[in-house]
Amino acid sequence: MATYITSDCINCGACPPECPNDAITEGDDIYVINPDLCTECVGFHDTEACQAVCPVECCLPDPNNEEAEEALIARARKLHPDDTFADEFPSRFRK
Repeated sequence: MATYITSDCINCGACPPECPNDAITEGDDIYVINPDLCTECVGFHDTEACQAVCPVECCLPDPNNEEAEEALIARARKLHPDDTFADEFPSRFRK
């Protein structure tokens, strides 16, 4: 699932530079994440980079936008065609 930013966002600006996909932009009142660009940092980091740097913990998984890890990997490949990605990443979601 894509990550989203809750209304608890304090507009600190910590998250946009951490996003490998430039999915985070400044909205009217809070930062927002474009779900079409969010890969939950699959292929780049072990956890979502925005969550790791957020001082108020407002970057959360979006329960209304669930996606399989394969879809996130495919999106990462499409967004970064010049990068090499493994066929499979260690999954945070598999049990």
